[in-house]
Amino acid sequence: MNAPGGISVHPVAGLPEFAPGDDLAATIAAAAPWLADGDVLVVTSKVVSKVEGNLVRIEPGADREAARQRAVDDETVRVVARRGPLKIVQTRHGWVVAAAGIDASNVAADALVLLPEDSDASARGLRARLRELAGVDVAVVVSDTFGRTWREGLTDVAIGSAGIEALDDHRGALDAHGNRLETTRIAIVDELASAADLVKGKLAGVPVAVVRGLPLHRPADDADEGTRPLVRLPADDLFPYGSRDVVASRAPEADLLPRPGERAAVAEAFRVAAAALPEFPVVLRYGGEDDGVVDVHLSDAVTMATALNLGAVVGAAVVQLHAMGWSTRWEPVGTPGGTSLVGRLWLGDPAP
Repeated sequence: MNAPGGISVHPVAGLPEFAPGDDLAATIAAAAPWLADGDVLVVTSKVVSKVEGNLVRIEPGADREAARQRAVDDETVRVVARRGPLKIVQTRHGWVVAAAGIDASNVAADALVLLPEDSDASARGLRARLRELAGVDVAVVVSDTFGRTWREGLTDVAIGSAGIEALDDHRGALDAHGNRLETTRIAIVDELASAADLVKGKLAGVPVAVVRGLPLHRPADDADEGTRPLVRLPADDLFPYGSRDVVASRAPEADLLPRPGERAAVAEAFRVAAAALPEFPVVLRYGGEDDGVVDVHLSDAVTMATALNLGAVVGAAVVQLHAMGWSTRWEPVGTPGGTSLVGRLWLGDPAP
């Protein structure tokens, strides 16, 4: 029996490996005949995506990592920050997450798992189906594993919910000392997702858990917003981009070791820089085959305006290169003898 005010968390054991088209609700109802009214069912998003067929198939012999990167790009509406191959992006669902939440673990080598198309709708459907099959009125949370800014380690959060208010709003209430709370809203569904993961784990093969004993704040079915209230709106976001990447540590490296790929990296960096600045012609000529140096030429006469424009473009490109994981060194050359060469950009890895 639960202690007064306490809750308990229970794994749902004996579930199979799910595949597209499986009846998730019927399988859960059979494995957990002890489900009761007021329980909160927490389901890992991966099994929801599997039964709904929200997968990317990998052709035999295809590069799985390349396919994953393409899938990340397809699921991205905004790149928040990047560091080498790692991208923190905003998905069309509104979540800011590494690699668009695409998972390559706990799935066969010929597939990748995307986030569910609409996790709130999935939660509502699962809740309704369990009411139909088992006669129980439960809340449902769809969870996924996210990293967290400023903290190491991963935790599960809610990306879908039904039958429960996502936020417990304390604004306007008075604390024990008479202070009025101005901003306090508790992400109840996130806390439930994390609690459930304590009994699910990442390697135990238990994708579903039940939290029991929590008094629920239930919205009316026609007013259930799911997890939408958790998405921070742009006007309230103090960190819309990765500041460490935007303002990179750009101290020049005295010694750099060339590494493959500098041509593509420089082309991409200048493309991004040019997109963010007024159009300005810069000519890039590579010094040699993979030697880690790029000659930068002005196609117009050197004037104060062209020098300022060049500085802006090169500076933006260097920031982008550092965000992509490159170290750089810029060496101005000037225009001796009327040559168009104005500087050389070295890039690579810092020498040990």
